[in-house]
This record gives sequence, structure tokens and C-alpha cells, in this order.
Amino acid sequence: MSIIFDILSKKIVEWRKEESAIIEKGGAKILSQVTVAQAYGGMRGVASLICDTSRVPQDQGLIIREIPLKKLLDKTPEEIFFLLLTSELPDKNQLADFSSEIRSRKNVPQYIWDVLRSMPKDSHPMTMLNTAILVLQKESVFAHRYDDGMRKEDYWKATLEDALNLVAKLPAIAAGIYRMRFNKGEIILPDPAMDLTGDYVHMLGLDKSKKEEFNDLMRLYLVAHCDHEGGNVSALTNLTINSALSDIYYSLSGGFDGLAGPLHGLANQECLKWILEIMQKYGDAPSKEQLKEIVWDTLNSGKVIPGYGHAVLRVTDPRFEGFLQFGKNHFPDDPLFITVARLYEVVPEELKKIEKIKNPWPNVDAASGSMLYHYGLKEFSYYTVVFAVSRSLGLTAQAVINRAMNAPIIRPKSVTTYFVKEFIS
Repeated sequence: MSIIFDILSKKIVEWRKEESAIIEKGGAKILSQVTVAQAYGGMRGVASLICDTSRVPQDQGLIIREIPLKKLLDKTPEEIFFLLLTSELPDKNQLADFSSEIRSRKNVPQYIWDVLRSMPKDSHPMTMLNTAILVLQKESVFAHRYDDGMRKEDYWKATLEDALNLVAKLPAIAAGIYRMRFNKGEIILPDPAMDLTGDYVHMLGLDKSKKEEFNDLMRLYLVAHCDHEGGNVSALTNLTINSALSDIYYSLSGGFDGLAGPLHGLANQECLKWILEIMQKYGDAPSKEQLKEIVWDTLNSGKVIPGYGHAVLRVTDPRFEGFLQFGKNHFPDDPLFITVARLYEVVPEELKKIEKIKNPWPNVDAASGSMLYHYGLKEFSYYTVVFAVSRSLGLTAQAVINRAMNAPIIRPKSVTTYFVKEFIS
């Protein structure tokens, strides 16, 4: 058995004791208060969940297991997945064992390809991804062991098996969808000798002249999008479904359905479309004055500036900063990147002039799509699939931890508008 099971077996005992001590000592303390405005506003800002894999302070950005993302941008997805699961980065031997465990699970059953090929040719890539995950559910270790009468304290082990299987297989499924949906040729099967990032790039089959650079970008992309607390749409959906003891094939599919929305994972392609429209109007790399003009034209038309602002952050997203630095290092003269960089110089200063705007700074979507576009991945509808491959690291890790801690079913209380009217009268 892989080292990861031994490590978690020891840590889970400690985590369970810690949780019991916290509840015994401070269980009666009030963590958050809910206003009527928050109840009507999508529960924004209501502290009511426990998520140990990551947090997002509004003045810092993503912190994974108490390590700021800025200090993790040179890591691999395997290292990040290990960190999310265990709260520690792996040493050399642990990483070798963990990576080998993932590589051994890459094979995708033939019936998945058969089902995907039977779908309408114009199916959305995210619909294809979710279909593949649901069809693959028949392989769920958790579902089979639960039916056999698995003990409650072992739920996490079966969930970890499913997590490892899904994380290992998703790059191949995602790459196969890309080649199938956009007529890129035959499916390229996974190579068990390659790491997650290298194999994903290999299976996509894009321009090989920039393969090494694109590999670096994809590694950065998979790390940067891996997790973002437990309350965003995809994470909360995944958490809620999994809390009913639905296995993570079901819960991950549900989370990805939320990720497909334009207010969540679809945002990067919406931002890129806007930038390309600007370049088409003004020519390559518009000037700062031209960009100021388009910013106010966009705002005055009642629209928001794509890629700017965030539900939580009140600073520049560190994920954006990572992509910006990557562009400066690898393609500083690309007109698309120049436009992205200039928008960063222009947009915040203009948005600061509007009193009601709390966060004028860019989020990750302001740059991520343009990076993929530069390397030839120009099919916008596929971008959320890449996002999903990355986010699977965090969502599956959260599921493992929640089953290890015997987290209860999610069941918040709702009230009616009549009740609120009586309450505030």
C-alpha cells in the first residue's frame, strides 16, 4: 500500500483529537452572525464551514495548508495534491512513492471513450467531462465497499482510493475530449512513465515546438487553480453532495457543473473574449489611452470589466501575479500579453474612481485564458475543462478529509420571505 495511506492514518487520529478538543473548549462560541442582506445575497461572507485544505484572506489571496500560493508556484501538481491531503509537502521518497501510485492508475476504460464518441458532435466539453465522470462512477471503490458494509472509520480510505483514481485519469479524459470534440486526430493514450503535467500536455498534442514552455505553463495553471476554500460554488456543491455519502464521482461531477457557470470557472474565457474584441477594435496592443476609453465604454454600457474584482479578495490575486510574471519571462512581446499587462496598469486606477467598487484589482481570470491562447489552445469552451482538471486536486482532497473527520450531512436552515418580513418589522 502507498505511503499516503500510512501518513493519513496517523494524521487523521491527530486531527480527530484536535477537532474534539476544539468543540469541547469552544463549541458554544459564536463564529459568525448572519444579516438579512447576507441571507438574500447568497450567504456571502457567512463563516459557517470548515475547510482545512486552503483559505483566502481578503488581503493576501490563496493560502494552501498555511503556505501562501506565492511560495508554491514552483511545485508540481503531485506535490500540491500531497500537501492538500496531508498538510505537508512530500520529501523525495514520499513524492516518488505518491507519483508512482498516481501513474499506476492512469488507464481509462474503453467504455468511457465509447460513451463520449456516442455523444452529439457539438456537445459542450464540460458536458462531455461530466458525462465521463458519471459513467466512470461504476468503478467507485467507496460505493462498492459501502454496499459491502464498510466501517465508518474507513470511509476516508475508500474515498482516497477514488480520489487517486480520478486525479490520475482526468488528464487523459480531458485531453481525449479535446482531441475528439475539436477534431484534433486520434486520442493519445496516457504514458505511465510521465508525470501528470507532462502527460496532459503530451496527450493534448499541441505545437511541439513550444512543448517545454507549455509544460511549464500547464504546471503553473494546475497548481494555481487547485483549490480556493470550501465555500465557492464548485467546492460547496462538491461538499454538499459528498456529505450525503454520495461517492466523489457524483460529488465531483456536481461541483464541475457549478464550475461551468459564467460567474465561476467560465469567467476566464469571457475575459479573453473581451480582450480580443478590444484588440480587434484598436489593433494590436492598444495604448493606455485607448484602454481607458474602452474601460469607460464598458462601464457606461452597464457591464463589468471582465477579470477584475473578486467576491473575497481586496488585493491583486497572487494567481494573476504568477501568470503575469510567466508572460514577462516567456513572451513579453506578444501583443495579447502586452494588452493584458497594460490593462493591469489602467483598469484598477479607473475603477478606484467609482466609490461603490470595493476591489478594483485583477483576479486570476484576467490573465489565465490569454496564457492558454498564446500556446495554441484557442478553443474557448475547453478552458473550463483545464480548470476542472486542476480543481479536482482540491475538491477530492476536501472529500477525503471530510470523510476522515466524519463530517455530517450539510443541512442549513432556510426561512421564508414572510418570516423575514415579520422578523424585521
